[in-house]
Amino acid sequence: MTNNNISLDPDKKKSDNTKVPAYYLIILLSTLFVVSVLTLVNHYDIISVDSIVLMIFRWIAVAVIVGYAVFRKSLTTWILISMVVGVEFGHDLPSISQNLQVLSDIFLRMIKTIIAPLLFSTLVVGIAGHANLKQIGRMGWKSLLYFEVVSTLALIIGLIAINISKAGVGIVLPKVEGALPIAQVKAQTTSDFFLHIFPENLAKSIYDGQVLQIVVFSIIFAIAVALIKEKHRTPMLRFAESLSETMFKFTNIVMYYAPIAVFGAIAYTVGHMGIDILYSLIKLLATLYVALFAFILLVLVPIALSFKIPIIRFAQAISKPATIAFATSNSESALPSAMESMEKFGIPRKIVAFVIPTGYSFNLDGTTLYLSLASIFVAQVAGINLSLSQQILLCLTLMLTSKGVAGVSRASLVILLGTVAQFGLPVEPIFIILGIDVLMDMARTSVNVIGNCLATAVIARWEGEFDPNSKAVA
Repeated sequence: MTNNNISLDPDKKKSDNTKVPAYYLIILLSTLFVVSVLTLVNHYDIISVDSIVLMIFRWIAVAVIVGYAVFRKSLTTWILISMVVGVEFGHDLPSISQNLQVLSDIFLRMIKTIIAPLLFSTLVVGIAGHANLKQIGRMGWKSLLYFEVVSTLALIIGLIAINISKAGVGIVLPKVEGALPIAQVKAQTTSDFFLHIFPENLAKSIYDGQVLQIVVFSIIFAIAVALIKEKHRTPMLRFAESLSETMFKFTNIVMYYAPIAVFGAIAYTVGHMGIDILYSLIKLLATLYVALFAFILLVLVPIALSFKIPIIRFAQAISKPATIAFATSNSESALPSAMESMEKFGIPRKIVAFVIPTGYSFNLDGTTLYLSLASIFVAQVAGINLSLSQQILLCLTLMLTSKGVAGVSRASLVILLGTVAQFGLPVEPIFIILGIDVLMDMARTSVNVIGNCLATAVIARWEGEFDPNSKAVA
């Protein structure tokens, strides 16, 4: 359905316009080397370097890095470099940085306006445009089977990681007077889980950011369109296709603002929390990052190899959505970019439009791993020794209660609090996690996006519709 004469990718460019001169690469590497040496000799008291001098050299390095982005003319490069600039800005000017969250909030608001019409239009075109309702059923059970298998593996890796590192053992609970309360959450029953899937009011579902409910409505609507007469179906399909193309173009316009949003998000995080926050909770943070890396290496990579997904091209395709998800700590911010990237990767729009949004509720690999890890961390801090069967039961409960909450702010913490309380564990250790939750959220959110993108490629290959040599890939 995509018009190949229209470029939908802000990163699409002529290769001769992106070549960085050799002399500039030498300047870049030399600047980074000098700044690294000055930082190290000052840190280890080999030579005392004035803090102002260090800051000047760091900003010189930042300026040179920005110059590299100017040569590259790549949106992805700008996003990555804006993270570096944001860290430095937040570190040097924390008082100003704490007011910069509005930059990322603007971006998130604009992205949220895209999600509902984009999902609706792509699903209607993908389902009603092909009228192959049997395939939709096949994709449904294949997707759910894949989601549950991979999520279970993520849960197991989280359990293994926290039991090996024992990051919570020996931690003394801090006083939490005056700490911001975490909203209480009612335990989710099986009936609540299934009821949550279906929208009672489409406008409310859109307002609340309930991706799964929007998907369910769109699928049923698309099936209805597929079943009506041709004279009524054709105008609706034309409208949906035009809306789809418009929303992809709308997405790319908004994406030009992404580097500014990423800069604001990172600067706010560093300015608000300080880099030193890493030192006190480095073991817990390292456990999560290592576990997520192990999940990618031991689960996602073998899956990609088994289904003959070209890993290097796949990594290039997901670089932009994964970076946006990491920087903003928000899966929704990367959804439009992920859908477009997978379509350009060679996956039909009907599969992309079905699998990725569904995965936002059923395939939160990074969040599942985090919840299993964090729940055992809470028990370790409290000095409670859970048996293996208790750990598995706790994590399976978390796996169920986490479904369908992708649109809820701080959903992982809320679900974690409700579930540990249900199992009689103390909630005070969660305040420790709260201190670095933003940093943990960056990693788990990016893994959520990577996992959903891979799921799309797997289902496409399973359906025999993956085209690794697609002309759409620029």
